[in-house]
Amino acid sequence: MSDTSNPVRERVVIVGAGGFGREVLDIVEALNRAGASVTFLGFVDDGDVRDDLLTRRGVAWLGPSSMLPTLETGYVIGIGNGAIRRRLDEAFLAGGCRPTRLIHPLASFGSDVRFGDGIIMAAGSRITTNIGLGRHVQLHVNSTVGHDSELHDYVSVYPGATISGNVVLERGVTIGTGANVLPGCRVGEGAYVGAGAVVTADVAPRSTVVGVPARPLGQSIR
Repeated sequence: MSDTSNPVRERVVIVGAGGFGREVLDIVEALNRAGASVTFLGFVDDGDVRDDLLTRRGVAWLGPSSMLPTLETGYVIGIGNGAIRRRLDEAFLAGGCRPTRLIHPLASFGSDVRFGDGIIMAAGSRITTNIGLGRHVQLHVNSTVGHDSELHDYVSVYPGATISGNVVLERGVTIGTGANVLPGCRVGEGAYVGAGAVVTADVAPRSTVVGVPARPLGQSIR
């Protein structure tokens, strides 16, 4: 992990032209309004692209993700699914690509924070002190992370979710919209915490938990 600085002068491509990718473009535009000089080259995407939505923003689809190594530019992955981010990241690393990080001017962080490459912090996201964010971690709009927490590579924290202090989110964890992880909990690798759930105890790897308190999907609440 490295320092907390935003790019000041950077050429950037966003991988993924869907809804979240276009929200990431909002971050680029906000940074430039705040005085940065981030040149957005366009999107790469392997799926169906809504040209009308890109045209309204005055931006372009450059082609599939396989062309990224030819562009000689920084990139971020604007895709919410952590497993897809991991697969793409491994391919891009093999191709010599260089990720950057994007932190919205209306995000905030305290002291002793360690940021991995490729992180995205959207507007209103907040982290406090002694926080570690791994590679390609995403903090969506109005999500928060409390003191002494560790978010490993490819973690996604969706809008309005809250991560309390002394929490560990292992690689590839997804915290759903409006969910809450209480202090001291550990969420295992690849686990999914459903929207609005409240995690009060450790979550097993590759499980899905829902409800208040959060329990494995399909388990009755007694």
